[in-house]
Amino acid sequence: MDCTTIFKEVIKASRLLNTIGGDIINMLLKQVADETLSMTDLIIKENKKDLDLMAPDDPRYDRLLLTSERIVAIVTDIRNVSELPSPLDRVISKNKMPNGLIISKISVPFGVIGIIYEARPNVTFDVFSLCLKSGNACILKGGSDAMNSNEAIVGVIRSVLEKNGIDQNIITLLPSGRDETIQLLNAVDYVDLIIPRGSKKLIDYVRENATIPVIETGAGICHTYFDEYGDREKGRLIINNAKTRRVSVCNALDCLILHEKRLADIDYLISLCSDSDVIIYADEKAYGALKGKYPDELLERATSDSFGTEFLSYKMAIKTVETFEKALDHIAEFSSKHSEAIISENNDRIKSFFKLVDAASVYGNTSTAFTDGAQFGLGAEIGISTQKMHARGPMALEALTSSKWIIEGDGQIRL
Repeated sequence: MDCTTIFKEVIKASRLLNTIGGDIINMLLKQVADETLSMTDLIIKENKKDLDLMAPDDPRYDRLLLTSERIVAIVTDIRNVSELPSPLDRVISKNKMPNGLIISKISVPFGVIGIIYEARPNVTFDVFSLCLKSGNACILKGGSDAMNSNEAIVGVIRSVLEKNGIDQNIITLLPSGRDETIQLLNAVDYVDLIIPRGSKKLIDYVRENATIPVIETGAGICHTYFDEYGDREKGRLIINNAKTRRVSVCNALDCLILHEKRLADIDYLISLCSDSDVIIYADEKAYGALKGKYPDELLERATSDSFGTEFLSYKMAIKTVETFEKALDHIAEFSSKHSEAIISENNDRIKSFFKLVDAASVYGNTSTAFTDGAQFGLGAEIGISTQKMHARGPMALEALTSSKWIIEGDGQIRL
């Protein structure tokens, strides 16, 4: 189908969105939260239609799954966003020039933001709440795997907008066809920004085919380095949490890097992982230290493909290194620049790790599972940027604004 008419309606709605005051925006968000909670059964029913078409052992299944508990968490995030200060009309700088001109730089919405994402219906809620709060209309292009879920969610949101006389086109869900994706990526006159959320394959496709600006929210190939000075009690809990809390998300641990002086502790450090049937791909030194101590059916030898892989499942690689510098080299080679962690009681070592590791989020003595907009106090997130232009790390309200110069004069002319 030709999406031109849809795009034009969204642009019109985005202009009207700029006339809505902050109090009304916050009221709408709270009403969406309330309506979502009251429509939990419908949303879960539609979500089940999608789940029934996906194998439960598919790594995407957990991302697709909506439960009552997850919907309560989503509603909490929406309410949190409503309580945050508006990112709009913030005075970034203001100067009075010698000629009397007053020149200000203020924060403004992008206008229309396109989001392309895979089987994660919670993204639909996050995108809407953050775009509404930041004054942006959004065009959603979800995957076919979550079409029933997304249609139900957008229907709930639009019902609230309709009740309040707000143009429903400030949130628009495109059909799941490939042609609609291409049109969105090339909607130069209608869309200001594209944000892809999903696999490396999806992100590469968007980057290679878009003719409008893209902010990459890259894959999460996450490492945790257990240093020679690491505390094994802290390490045991951190490693297990980072790996098993929720394996299908981008902040889950993929590779444990271990200083060889701590090989004697390796079985203890990953012992909790066996409770979740985590398959370990161990290099030669780690394999030798784990043989007979970690369940044989869960222990395999690492191959070249074991490193630099985002598993999104109950699998983890282990790399043994002789020095701190070798750990840094391994991260530099295989990191996706998402989230990296060190476990150490040596403060100088931690400071060096913070300084030398190139990633959006760098941790000391804690789990990479915290890379999340809500956990960072941002209310929610629209994605985790692994690039360095404009925004990096969890992207929330501030990242969804641009700027505008305001020049106030009193008859000045330039000579």
